[in-house]
Amino acid sequence: MPVFLCSACGTSFPPRDTPPPACPICDDERQYVPAAGQAWTTREAIAASHSNAWRLHEPGLYSLHTFPAFAINQRAFLLQTPSGNILWDCIALLDDATKAIVQALGGLSAIAISHPHYYTTMQDWSDAFGGVPIYLHEGDREWIMRPSKTIEAWSGDTREVLPGVKLIRLGGHFPGGTVLHWSQASDGAEMILSGDIIQVAADVRRVSFLWSYPNMMPLSAREVLRIGAILEEVNYERLYGAFAGKDIKSGAKAAVTRSIRRYVELLA
Repeated sequence: MPVFLCSACGTSFPPRDTPPPACPICDDERQYVPAAGQAWTTREAIAASHSNAWRLHEPGLYSLHTFPAFAINQRAFLLQTPSGNILWDCIALLDDATKAIVQALGGLSAIAISHPHYYTTMQDWSDAFGGVPIYLHEGDREWIMRPSKTIEAWSGDTREVLPGVKLIRLGGHFPGGTVLHWSQASDGAEMILSGDIIQVAADVRRVSFLWSYPNMMPLSAREVLRIGAILEEVNYERLYGAFAGKDIKSGAKAAVTRSIRRYVELLA
């Protein structure tokens, strides 16, 4: 039986003969069902029509991005550390070329995902690289559409995945919304991989925060200030967002602090 993927968000569902009646993730107000209606595809279909492009951003940090654009069109990151490699966020396409490249880069030791919109085919990625753990915050457990024994629902506000690599729960966009903090970049700098829990704006000197990005529904000032208070305790110079080109290559912490202040001013 095929594994069906939602064409709008890329989420995979358990094998079945026919597509599911609906995608709960797209029915939620933080995503959307396209005007043309719910549509489905399969892993085999996207592998036949799409491919993944890779980019090296700095030593030890690669992104991979599917072309032509599929579903939400986010990128994933492969983070190389002396203790193993981590896939941050996930994309739906895992073809033979991608498997070969990941293996050549040292395989995977773990997968961590910021929030449910990027769960996609995380189960297949884990299985392809030896059943590595998938770290998801327990606050978003209800959005796991395809259970797997490799999923580890972590609790609390932080979780060290590997030495120098820590997950931080910020909430906001989703209750379990998570960013990844890496304290051991090759030049000694610290960085955050943010998904769209912290959304890098078109002006990459700014970030923003929304409850629903496609439906343009904001977070409250109180929630954004709470997120800001957590981030004030974290050191980071660079920040990489969910989408191509959304990188703050220096002064990221100051940019986030400044953006939070302006966000709250505009809500007053």
